[in-house]
Amino acid sequence: MGNKTKGLLALLGLGAIAYWKYKNSSEEDKQMVKDKINTAKDNLNKWGNDLKDKANNVASQVKDKANDVASQAQDKAEDLKNKAQEAVS
Repeated sequence: MGNKTKGLLALLGLGAIAYWKYKNSSEEDKQMVKDKINTAKDNLNKWGNDLKDKANNVASQVKDKANDVASQAQDKAEDLKNKAQEAVS
């Protein structure tokens, strides 16, 4: 057997032991496990939302900066156009 097969079998065995232990545990222990899972889920959701908010803020800042640069470039082009027209006149 290869290492992947052994690792998969070990993981499957651990899962079976955890399931057996959960099924044979008291209601209090089951509730503690459920609470831990719910807390972990809430923490992951919070982390995901924070990450999403940060990404949106960065995207907004980049968009604002790009708009500023585009506006400055357009103003510069207008100035050069006006100077060229004055020089021709």
